[in-house]
Amino acid sequence: MAARVPEPQLAAWRALLGAHAAVITRVEHALAAAGLPPLAWYDVLWAVRESPQRRARLGELAARLTISRGGMTKLVDRLEQGGLLRREPTPNDRRGAYAVLTAAGEATLKRMWPTYSAVLAEVVGPLRAAEANTLRRLLREVEARGTAPPREAALAGAAGRRAAPRSRPPKSPAL
Repeated sequence: MAARVPEPQLAAWRALLGAHAAVITRVEHALAAAGLPPLAWYDVLWAVRESPQRRARLGELAARLTISRGGMTKLVDRLEQGGLLRREPTPNDRRGAYAVLTAAGEATLKRMWPTYSAVLAEVVGPLRAAEANTLRRLLREVEARGTAPPREAALAGAAGRRAAPRSRPPKSPAL
C-alpha cells in the first residue's frame, strides 16, 4: 500500500518542482539569448571552482549535481573540448579522474554570472530577508530528510526498485 501524503505537503512538493522548473527554464532562455553556454556548464564549473584546489573527482561531481556518471562524463568531455576544464588522473585509482578548472573556465563563469544573477534577482530578489531565510530553512530540512537513510517502512515499498529523480510533480494522490 502506498504511503499517504497529505494534500498540503503534496501541494508544497508540486510548488517546489514547479518553481524549480520555471526558474531553470528562465535562466536557460536568458543564457541562450545572451549567447552563453547552458546552465549545466555553469553548475559543473561552479562545483569544480568551489572544490579544494579547484578540482573534483568526476564521480563526486555527478553525485553532487545529481547527474548520471555517464552524463557527467559527456558533459566534462564538452567542457574539456571547450578548454574550460581539464582532466587529471587520480594517483591511486587508474579509472578515476579529476576535473580541474582552467583559466578559461573561470572566465566563462564570470561571463555567465551577470545573466544568471539578473534572473535570480528578478525571481527571488523580491523576497524579504525573513521570507528567504524561512524558505532556505524549510528547504534544508527537506534536503536533510531526503539525504537521511530511508526508514524501514519506506524501504519495504520500494524493495528492488531504484527511483529516478522526478522532474515533474506527482499526479493526484488518489491514483
